Amino acid sequence: DPATAHIPVLAISANAMVSDVKAGIDQGFFRYLTKPINVQQFMEALDLALDFADRNPGAADEVPPR
Repeated sequence: DPATAHIPVLAISANAMVSDVKAGIDQGFFRYLTKPINVQQFMEALDLALDFADRNPGAADEVPPR
């Protein structure tokens, strides 16, 4: 949906195989985090997502490097 495509979405999953992570990123997730959650990694990903959303309202095509 173009109206929501700019919203960065974080995936949190127990599926931690390299192929799972790659598939998640390929499907458009902003970040793909695996359980058990590393709190520091989660907070960094959340900060990046919020910062990206603030700087790019409506930008669907650009995601900063991991």
